[in-house]
Amino acid sequence: MSAQFDFSGKNIFIFGGTSGINLGIAKRFAENGGRVAVASRSQDKVDAAVAELKELGSDALGYSLDVRDIDAVKMAINGFHQAAGDIDVLVSGAAGNFPAPALGMSANAFKSVVDIDLLGTFHVLQSAFPALRKPGASVVNISAPQAFLPMMMQSHVCAAKAGVDMVTRTLAMEWGAAGVRVNSISPGPIANTEGMERLAPTPEAKAMCAKTVPLGRFGEASEIADAAMFLSSNAGAYISGVVLPVDGGWSLGGVSAAMMAAMGGLK
Repeated sequence: MSAQFDFSGKNIFIFGGTSGINLGIAKRFAENGGRVAVASRSQDKVDAAVAELKELGSDALGYSLDVRDIDAVKMAINGFHQAAGDIDVLVSGAAGNFPAPALGMSANAFKSVVDIDLLGTFHVLQSAFPALRKPGASVVNISAPQAFLPMMMQSHVCAAKAGVDMVTRTLAMEWGAAGVRVNSISPGPIANTEGMERLAPTPEAKAMCAKTVPLGRFGEASEIADAAMFLSSNAGAYISGVVLPVDGGWSLGGVSAAMMAAMGGLK
């Protein structure tokens, strides 16, 4: 293990860290020595994730909460802070998504995604700031290509994730003087995630989507985890305010490529 990526003695708190991309991030930090806490709404998923992390050698903790409830977020952060000390790495990854046209979506459905993704991110970051190690903490928000690439059936997610990226940039400016770095990762199509199952539910849809990625394949949750670890390590110590696409080049032309593929233009 490179000393730059040794998180022994470091405290990592991952919101949404019980499945998919976020669980992959939690496992990568655990594999590299970190004490990891995860939080999500499902107690069963929290318990299962904590068990996995302990098998990897982490002194893991778990909290069941909804990021839309700022009091619950504060309680979990305070509990972890009292138990483990200052937070070295904070990952905000709780998210909601479902494909729906704007005219076929209720106001409450739109609000639900904005509240989970955007308001939830604000709740997590604002609540965690007093517990972050200063200087030296790394905050990583999990964004999405919808933040900067408009997509049909995704107006709610586009709005929410664009907000997340602007919160990232703004807090990188506000918190830099305290020595806290704030970045976003924008994952592309990632295999075996709930999001991809919803957006590309059939083998045909998955194959077409993979054709739109310049590298020709879906990514793995572990590859997003590696990016999060890099941004939070000494190797990324001068990186702040960045929205980093980790997508095999998909965001360079994914929407146009998807249209071409749909019309048979990509073989």
